[in-house]
Amino acid sequence: MDRKIQIIDGIDRIELFGNLDVNLNLIKEATGVEIIQRDNELVLMARDGAEESGEAGGTESAIELAAGILGELMTILSGGEPLDKQKVAYVINLKKEGISYGENRVGKDVICFTHKGKPLKPKTLGQKNYVESIRHKDVVFGIGPAGTGKTYIAVAMAINAFKNKEVQKIILARPAVEAGERLGFLPGDLQEKVDPYLRPLYDALYDVLGRDAAMRLKEKEAIEVVPLAYMRGRTLDNSFIILDEAQNTTREQMKMFLTRMGFGSKVVVTGDITQIDLPRGKKSGLVEAERVLKNVRDIDFCYLKDTDVVRHELVRKIINAYDQFYKKYPEELQE
Repeated sequence: MDRKIQIIDGIDRIELFGNLDVNLNLIKEATGVEIIQRDNELVLMARDGAEESGEAGGTESAIELAAGILGELMTILSGGEPLDKQKVAYVINLKKEGISYGENRVGKDVICFTHKGKPLKPKTLGQKNYVESIRHKDVVFGIGPAGTGKTYIAVAMAINAFKNKEVQKIILARPAVEAGERLGFLPGDLQEKVDPYLRPLYDALYDVLGRDAAMRLKEKEAIEVVPLAYMRGRTLDNSFIILDEAQNTTREQMKMFLTRMGFGSKVVVTGDITQIDLPRGKKSGLVEAERVLKNVRDIDFCYLKDTDVVRHELVRKIINAYDQFYKKYPEELQE
């Protein structure tokens, strides 16, 4: 059997098909369906052996899946949203799970604008849910692998809250676990010693605000970028507080950080529990917080997955490969 799909008028075929048909090839690989253009139509035909191999659950469902993916891509382009290989791969993954990119309005919500006027939007359903949690909850934990935008989105939300006068200060903190007692061997004063460990936070700030504007706000102490140890003993009112790389906090540090929160403040904690750099025998404060706080009202835990990775497509594949390896050989994690 085959199926014909009409290409929506005004759709840029090059953008829909991708350079050298890369987008169509991704759909073919995922569904086992051949896609042929005839005039203003796309003809979908199951490849020989697709049903026997079980691709997409057989011939009919494979063609249905491919048709659904193409429909989503055309809807995205009709709405003026750009299309690239990464987004196509994400739409395919969602469709395989029975989820619609368009119906969930992914990519429609603007978080804020960068200093260059570029709108920052969630790129995945996981990111969209993360943004919604930050908007509506006072304390949010963003947990997921590298490249899912945990820190970047939190910084963008903080800057938006500051510009809207919802908070008076932005505080970005990070544990300098890798430094430990070796700080003394680094050149410069204490701030210069810890700055390399805070660089990812500075990068996000500079990207959204611009370096000059970020530095001016830092000089006015409207923005603080500090090691976690600097938080002890403080009460932070009317602030947007972000703790990055929280998997590298101890249980004592996590409790200390969370209890700094004052009136009118919002807290976002980000981390990846698969990349804990604490010394052997030290319990991660992030892992413990999951267990202790999961049922506390007004605290939300958002879990981003490999499908939410917005870096190079290979990053998602690398994360998947490691996950599969450690599921097969869990004892390797203990070494």
